[in-house]
Amino acid sequence: MPNRPAAVLFDMDGTLVETEEHWGTALAALARRLGGELSPAAREATVGTSMRSSMRVLHADLGLDREDRWQDDAAWVEDTVAGLLATDVRWRPGARELIAEVRAAAVPTALVTTTPRRLADLVLARVERAFPGVPPFDLTVCGDEVSARKPDPSPYLQAAAALGVDPSRCVVVEDSAVGVSAGLAAGAAVLGVPSLQPLAPAPGLVLRDTLAGVGLADLAGVLAAREPAASCR
Repeated sequence: MPNRPAAVLFDMDGTLVETEEHWGTALAALARRLGGELSPAAREATVGTSMRSSMRVLHADLGLDREDRWQDDAAWVEDTVAGLLATDVRWRPGARELIAEVRAAAVPTALVTTTPRRLADLVLARVERAFPGVPPFDLTVCGDEVSARKPDPSPYLQAAAALGVDPSRCVVVEDSAVGVSAGLAAGAAVLGVPSLQPLAPAPGLVLRDTLAGVGLADLAGVLAAREPAASCR
């Protein structure tokens, strides 16, 4: 297959599974706990970001100075999300089928998420049930296992290095603006499937509404479309 990816690097929340809504629920609950309401604009600004960044956005949105308490608030949000993940993890359209096709073709895969390991493992435990006997990912990189988080390219560069592949021959699959920025900065071609926020066209980025119907040939097309300009669909 021409332009066969050296590896496919998947984001998790909002890309493969419908878990971004859990983060939204928890952040809104924290805002109410602190005596306010989280605005839609602030919620959108937290998508795909680190907990530190999300707490800054939330506190600013509420007009609060809680710089000395942000870790307490972040821990409360993470505990709330953990409770939701224990009972509700749903696939995004086409995600399971795409992973299955990529794995069947023996293309290396990685899960690269800003979510901390303890929460990512809750999702992975449920995702892996769909792939008995064959792990869906060769490795996983979580937000508390990297030197810098998305939009920094470090998470994707770390995954590519661990797989022993050239990041410029990888396809990153993402749903958020910060994730797309991280993938592009790592030198990868990026397939963007927006969930809670729109994605702007960019060189090296191919946009699709969902992963439904997307296969390995389409990922090869993402690599082929990297130059000279992005493709949108």
